[in-house]
Amino acid sequence: MVIDNMHQPQSAAHSGLPSDYIERVYAGVLGKIIGVYLGRPFEGWTFDRILAELGEIRGYVHERFNAPLVVTDDDISGTFTFVRALEDHGYPRDLSSYQVGRTWLNYTVEGRSIFWWGGLGNSAEHTAYLRLKAGIDAPHSGSSALNGKVISEQIGAQIFIDGFGLVAPGQPELAARLAASAARVSHDGEAVYAAQVIAVMLAMAFVEPDLDRLLDAALGFIPDTCLIARVIGDVRGWHKTESDWRTTFAHVRGKYGYDRYGGVCHVVPNHAVVILGLLYGEGDFHRTMTITNTCGWDTDCNAATVGCLLGVKNGLAGLEGGPDWRGPVADRLYLSSADPARGISDALTESYHIANAGRALLGIERTAPKAGARFHFSLPGAVQGFRAEGTTLTLTNVPHGPDRALRLQCAGAGAARAATPTFIPREALPMTGYALLASPTLHSGQTVRAVVCADAANVGEIAVALYLRYYDQLDQDALLIDSAAAVIRAGERCELTWRVPDLNGQPIFEIGLELRAAQLQGDALLLESLDWAGAPSVTLRRNSPERVARLTSRAWVDAAQQWEANFWPESYRVVQNSGRGLIAQGNETWRDYRASATLMPALSAAFGLAVRVRGLRHYYALLLTPSGARLVRMRDQECTLAEIALSVKPFEPVALTLEVSGARLRATIDGRLVFDVVDAEPLLNGGVAIISEDGTVSTDAVTIAPVAAATQTETEGTTVRPGTARWS
Repeated sequence: MVIDNMHQPQSAAHSGLPSDYIERVYAGVLGKIIGVYLGRPFEGWTFDRILAELGEIRGYVHERFNAPLVVTDDDISGTFTFVRALEDHGYPRDLSSYQVGRTWLNYTVEGRSIFWWGGLGNSAEHTAYLRLKAGIDAPHSGSSALNGKVISEQIGAQIFIDGFGLVAPGQPELAARLAASAARVSHDGEAVYAAQVIAVMLAMAFVEPDLDRLLDAALGFIPDTCLIARVIGDVRGWHKTESDWRTTFAHVRGKYGYDRYGGVCHVVPNHAVVILGLLYGEGDFHRTMTITNTCGWDTDCNAATVGCLLGVKNGLAGLEGGPDWRGPVADRLYLSSADPARGISDALTESYHIANAGRALLGIERTAPKAGARFHFSLPGAVQGFRAEGTTLTLTNVPHGPDRALRLQCAGAGAARAATPTFIPREALPMTGYALLASPTLHSGQTVRAVVCADAANVGEIAVALYLRYYDQLDQDALLIDSAAAVIRAGERCELTWRVPDLNGQPIFEIGLELRAAQLQGDALLLESLDWAGAPSVTLRRNSPERVARLTSRAWVDAAQQWEANFWPESYRVVQNSGRGLIAQGNETWRDYRASATLMPALSAAFGLAVRVRGLRHYYALLLTPSGARLVRMRDQECTLAEIALSVKPFEPVALTLEVSGARLRATIDGRLVFDVVDAEPLLNGGVAIISEDGTVSTDAVTIAPVAAATQTETEGTTVRPGTARWS
């Protein structure tokens, strides 16, 4: 772990960190995603249309639109991706706009991921991205001097800023500084001030429950004469004299409505709605959601902003007592980015990422419940994406010993199942709007471990087994159950282990537990944790001679200009007309492994195989050009670790293998070892990628296999082996 040198490691008890910090972060993350899922179906509607067609918004309305509840959205992807700039740059308290801009370039897939791709001069984020891509660094990339006042003052900075408030509990100066740095990548002026207001209020909500005091604190960080300050002053004034929020909203429409500001979605009208909703909601989550959403305009963004703030202010208890906000969501969220590891996530997981960033900023070691298990259920109500199949099982989060567990309560005899997603679930495949780029989080050859305990009040025995579902060669759902079921009696505890068998590279989309017994009525099982680790043993290919299977291709994060996988004879054809593109698969559990592929280039400036991939600018790669081969480390900037001259011709296949073990990299070309390098600044983990630069490269398969971790101290160096006639 990297600790900012402004702080020495210390205990949480002596750091000023709130004792319920992680729980309040979790409540804020839940409030954020609930707001998105609530407001998304009628985003952009006016107040009048909402009242006429939906009435006041008092709960989820997605079913009236025949749409899924859990969706990919820029508010979610941007919020939980851009805050990774802290981790990526060593948790500096003086994080710069330049650094956040580099994070944008690592995780943003042009035209596909994270935000709305509305075009240059239309979308503030798309405009800023094009500036960054062209070499114009942040903050100039988002400045009004470059992009104009209208574009630079759209809403994006306000909707992406929550993470930078959540990492600064009780530290308004830090929140304001981080928010400004992050906002200025794509925005300027009033948009930055609005973002700072929200970030400061979030930071202070950990220690201050009064909304007026939160607003006063936030106003202390923006100019008294700025428009956002005047908006807040006006809404507060109307609130003091008008008891009906509808009357105040009429004032907002008249003075700060969309007709007074240019662009697609300006920050000023929507900031006014956020302040209105907070004041008239009087701190109540449910009433605030109704008011904010019924006002209209950018409903998902505004509901997400107030939801996150009230989640932090009120804690998890504030989400109760109204509509069932948490049950239908089941913690599920999607993060569409160039990092294949994070596409399928959940609210508890993202909360721990954010809370650990907040701890790092204070010089406190990270926290990882239950030895870092992926699913640990350590906060009240957390189900981490688990849902029961059918009606014979009820899932609840309960206290269990010194911690918590997921309780699976049986309501009938026979088999009962519950699972959580590991890849895009069936209901999300046809999802419209923002594209979901994601890789499976579980692959063949990895070992799944689950710790379970039979409830002490059980009457009989329970047989429990792990199971998974995957998409087969015809894109149909296939079920696979571990044959080695464990039979446990009341009060007994055991660990289930299962090495995922070879599924011919087909993507696994859920993992879960099956409970079996002749009589299950009333018996229950406690799932304490579920995890998997290690590199996979898998060959990734199309596997369908009829070329009908598309989900094996969807399992790759597509960051290439043209990605053909269901038309050509070979499994994968990656086309990049200009610059460098890639397709990636895998996640952070992949550490020490060997990747192999036979690649065939066509008019390529460079092509190759990458490992430990965590985005577009984070990987190791074995790259070939017409005249040579290079072993490179990409960590924002490319560093050549070793190189050799050789001859590579178009349309001649070449077999590549790249192996990583600890800090050691070994590369072979056509079966001959060419590089053996120990990197002094190693990348630690990540997936695999096929790279194409200024051309086309194709392959029929990519094979990944584990290797033993390095066990001895190695010294930095390079070994180059001679080859055959291919070599110069």
